[in-house]
Amino acid sequence: MTAPATEDRAPELVPLNAVFATDFVQILVPVTTANTMTEVAAAVAHHVEGKRVRALPYPKVVIHNGRRLPADLTVAEAGIAPLDHIAVEYDVPEEES
Repeated sequence: MTAPATEDRAPELVPLNAVFATDFVQILVPVTTANTMTEVAAAVAHHVEGKRVRALPYPKVVIHNGRRLPADLTVAEAGIAPLDHIAVEYDVPEEES
């Protein structure tokens, strides 16, 4: 019997080590394999934005192993494993940075 394809399995918990923008604290954030990068960024920001880092009016981007991941990509599709390190940054337009 073969294992079900990733998209056919129930979402699994994936704890991630994360740093948000200019924060100096690494945090452990629980997400699932079905969460999109938009949802992952929001989960990380929830613990930091407006608390230790000033909230900015820009979208957020997830960076994993040096790659900026598309917003609609899921944790499973991105190949992010439990306890991997991610960074979440503001996606500031070039002319404003």
